[in-house]
Amino acid sequence: MTQGSHFQQLLRAAADQPEPQRLLFVFAGAGLPDHPTDQQRARFLAGAGGALTPLMCVDKAPADVADFDALVADSRRAGPPWQVMFAAGLSGFDGRPPTQSQIDPALEKMVNAVRLGAVGAFAAYDASGDPIQIR
Repeated sequence: MTQGSHFQQLLRAAADQPEPQRLLFVFAGAGLPDHPTDQQRARFLAGAGGALTPLMCVDKAPADVADFDALVADSRRAGPPWQVMFAAGLSGFDGRPPTQSQIDPALEKMVNAVRLGAVGAFAAYDASGDPIQIR
């Protein structure tokens, strides 16, 4: 992971915003959907498919995330193994960071979006820190 990595750019962009930010992360596991087709099974076994299930979520200030490797280490200590991490930013207002009463529903909305497969608005990374596109 280099300083110019996609994730590092995300951290810098969040830190550079005029209003204080919180970064929202949802970690998801991949598995076969119920009653998979032969094609779905083949794609999953090739590492290219599967149904995503949210496993855990967290919010952090940009300054609290040193880099992707540090976030991965924290996540591995806190919860089960995951395959995909989704990230989004939540802006504060009037010089104040978002409150917990704003963060909790935003995280819940992200978790529900992952359950529904509606993840196009989020940055997505594999466990190595490489950005990925979910189709």
